[in-house]
Formats: sequence, structure tokens, C-alpha cells
Amino acid sequence: MPGPALVDDGKNTMASQLVDRLREAIVSGQLEAGSKINLERARGSFGVSLSPLREALARLISDGLVVFEDNRGYRVAPVSLSNLEEITRLREEFEVLALRQAIAIGTVDWEGDVMRALHRMNRIERDPSTPDTLERWEAYHREFHLTLIAGCRMPLLLNFCGVLLSLNDRYRRSFLRRTPGGDRNVAQEHGEIAQGAVARDADFACDRLREHIHRTGTNLQRHLADKLAP
Repeated sequence: MPGPALVDDGKNTMASQLVDRLREAIVSGQLEAGSKINLERARGSFGVSLSPLREALARLISDGLVVFEDNRGYRVAPVSLSNLEEITRLREEFEVLALRQAIAIGTVDWEGDVMRALHRMNRIERDPSTPDTLERWEAYHREFHLTLIAGCRMPLLLNFCGVLLSLNDRYRRSFLRRTPGGDRNVAQEHGEIAQGAVARDADFACDRLREHIHRTGTNLQRHLADKLAP
């Protein structure tokens, strides 16, 4: 979890870097749902003082990935089937809204960004036996989904979508660790969404995105039904 040393370079503060590191550790499952976050151990691991660590944890609380409980301290937020269902429904509504707006007002540069993000993601072959390929694909997958809606130019909506994507990825990545893609042609799904978006076919692209998100949520609910609390 610690990784390279944290350095405040004026652009990315130590707290911001800590947020990224801790978010990845939580989303990837390195820090298990419900587990206690020991401040002294985390401070020593990252080589930082308590101040930036507390700031980072506060940001992750607002993102729903960490909780603070009186007399118990900081913990990784728990997971449940009802939480997964809510995240899926909200993603369907917010991301589709953002995509429809992006299609309406997105620039030619946005079109190019979408297709480049799709190409980068498709160039990575996921191999469960090679964790590095999974991690790289995950980074490009997140980039693709956020680039797809970036053209909407609605900062609050984009922030909500980014938070929901991280929350969703906690569930999806635990599933994909063993069965990448399942029985779906995920590359085809992404391609249809992107092609529809840059062709400015809002109904087609938005329908495909909603189906894509819903199918992922349904598959995860089925896969995790006997592993998570309701």
C-alpha cells in the first residue's frame, strides 16, 4: 500500500497523494471493507504526519469510502447488497444525464478524447495471473468512463459521477479479480457507447450506457448475493 515516497510538489499536496493511494487501496480491496484504519500504522507506512493523513481521510469520508465512529475511530466503509443496488441506480441516472449533455454540447476535442480513451483501454489485455495488466486496465477503464461524460461541462455532476464510480469499483473489482468480464463482451459494449456518443446519437449511446451499468450491477448482485449482507 505505501508505494513511492510522498512529496509535496506544489501541484499535488501530500494529502491529495494520500487520498489517491488510500482510495486505490480501498477500491482494490487491499484495505478490506469494515476494517479499522490505524492512524499510527498508516502514518508510519506513508512517512507523513497526522495532519495530511487526517485531511485525506476526511476527503474519503465525503466520498463514502471511509467512516468515522466515536470511540472506534476510522474504518473502511462497509459494503452491502442494498448499497450496491443504490450505487447502480444512481450511476444509471447521473452518468446517462451527463452523457446526454456531453453529446449535446461536447466539442470535437471531446470526441477525440473519447476515442483515444477507448483505444488505450482496448490495448490492454487483462490477464488474472498478471496483476499489473488488471491494474492498468482499471486505470484506463476509469479514464474512459469519466472522459465519456467530461464534455457535459457540469463540475458538480462530474464530481458525483466520479464518486459513484469509485464506490461501484469496490464491488466490481472484487468480482473481476477472478472472472474478468464474465460472460460479456465488455469491449463491444464500450465501443458501442463511444461510437454512439461521437456520432451524436444520444438515444442510442445513453441506452447502451444505461444497459452497460445495469448489467454490471445485476451481475455483481448475483455474484455477491451469498457473500454480502442485504
